[in-house]
Amino acid sequence: MVPRPLTPGPTEALLPTFYAGRDIFITGGTGFMGKVLLERLLSTCPEVGRIHLLMRDKKGQPPNKRLIQLKQSQVFDNVRANNPRQLEKLVVVCGDVSQPQLGLDNEAITALREVSVVFHSAATLKFDEPLPVAVEHNVRSVERIMEVCDKLPNIQAFVHVSTAYSNADLSVVEERVYPPARPLRQVYALVDSLPEELLATITPQFISPKPNTYTFTKSLAENVVQEHGNRGYPVAIFRPTVVVSSLRHPFPGWIENLNGPSGMVVAAGKGLLHVFAVRSAARTDLLPVDIAIDTLMAVAWEIAIDKPEQVRVYNCSTCENPTTWSNFKSSVRKHLHKNPLDKAFWYPCGFCVENKVALKTLEMILQTIPLHMAEYISKIIGIKSKLSLIKVNQRLTAMNEVLRFFSTREWYFQTDNVRHLKERLSPQDSAIYNLDPHSIVWNELMENFVKGARKYLLQEKDQDIQDAKKHLQKMFYVHYGMILSVMTLTFRFLLQNEFIKTFIWRTFKSLLSQFNITYSKITEIS
Repeated sequence: MVPRPLTPGPTEALLPTFYAGRDIFITGGTGFMGKVLLERLLSTCPEVGRIHLLMRDKKGQPPNKRLIQLKQSQVFDNVRANNPRQLEKLVVVCGDVSQPQLGLDNEAITALREVSVVFHSAATLKFDEPLPVAVEHNVRSVERIMEVCDKLPNIQAFVHVSTAYSNADLSVVEERVYPPARPLRQVYALVDSLPEELLATITPQFISPKPNTYTFTKSLAENVVQEHGNRGYPVAIFRPTVVVSSLRHPFPGWIENLNGPSGMVVAAGKGLLHVFAVRSAARTDLLPVDIAIDTLMAVAWEIAIDKPEQVRVYNCSTCENPTTWSNFKSSVRKHLHKNPLDKAFWYPCGFCVENKVALKTLEMILQTIPLHMAEYISKIIGIKSKLSLIKVNQRLTAMNEVLRFFSTREWYFQTDNVRHLKERLSPQDSAIYNLDPHSIVWNELMENFVKGARKYLLQEKDQDIQDAKKHLQKMFYVHYGMILSVMTLTFRFLLQNEFIKTFIWRTFKSLLSQFNITYSKITEIS
């Protein structure tokens, strides 16, 4: 299909006009951000061309079957209700980012000849991924897709989705590509030659000062994009911060993964997470997924219009309208009590600590010992469960370990390019696409975050909320009854020691004496 002219009429929005008639190629389209990107393209750009999705076999499911399942996702409820034929524009491209030339033959690449916009968001998001796996999926995949893009005759924009934390070793991050921690060829030589066991041992030192293999390889990927540069089509790097549930689109609170804060919300709501490594006063840069995706769509439009010779970087952040971990904790706790998750294992409560020794101590007392005891008691009395509480504890401990670097620090991301982009959009675009972090009301976002985790992530029904509240009330009495029992037993145990008993008695007498003296003076004055 031939794209429309770029100049809109006086009342037309720029972005829908730009995307009208254009074919788009997307990697990572079945992920959390990818699904919202598809939904926004289909719902806001009614005349968009075909959307080609790179998909591979996964868990025994071929790409065509996975596409059918994708179309049935809740994320497309509004599209199905308003214009279901839009979903017919989704086209499978059978391939794999881990294969040379994405696993595509010449015929498959020829089928992409009408593509004019490419979004590359496929990546492994595991912070603790083995270095060879992270390099394969996060670095070499970028080289492969850009090699394919070089063969597309009508391409006008390539956008690589990175992360704002690709330079997490810096406290202030500008909108530019920074030198890598290690030369790319050195990294390739290392992962291709060393045994896995030896490589795993030296990885923390090798990737330093990056905190994990995810940020290390994302930084390398940006350098791959920078080295490739503009070879006949403009290139951009898009860096979102911590992507969380949606502000408005496709629905308030839409969420579909357990990464980062959403995992914390679910684990805390189920009464499993009781201690988390956090610096309460630190800013946390939480970014609603629909703001991230609307900005991403606008980025492709801008570089296609401007045709910059150099790679342009866009930091997508909420630094202009920040919140803190303390506010996050208090808001989530409040809304978990108002909108409890079904069949919580315990009453949602806990501590946020920064000190590592305190963290490990509280983890042992409040999570490890209780969860192990519950697992063993369940087995002894014959209660069968699909959920292993011991594995849950291991995952919670691992989550604290990998997220601690990010939850005890704060960053400032310069966002000049994104702010200028927002200013360039027409009023008609601004009514459709939200690029403004000032539109976030944090308490409202957190409430919808909790509700969304319950409804979309855990698939819990609204009609069960009253049962969940009754169950939470029972857990409240059990929780505080347990605290009272422990305090009583501890006090009785302490009183067995004569020294402690004498100390408590003398302290009590001293306080009583001070009270009598104070009371006497007040009486005299009156």
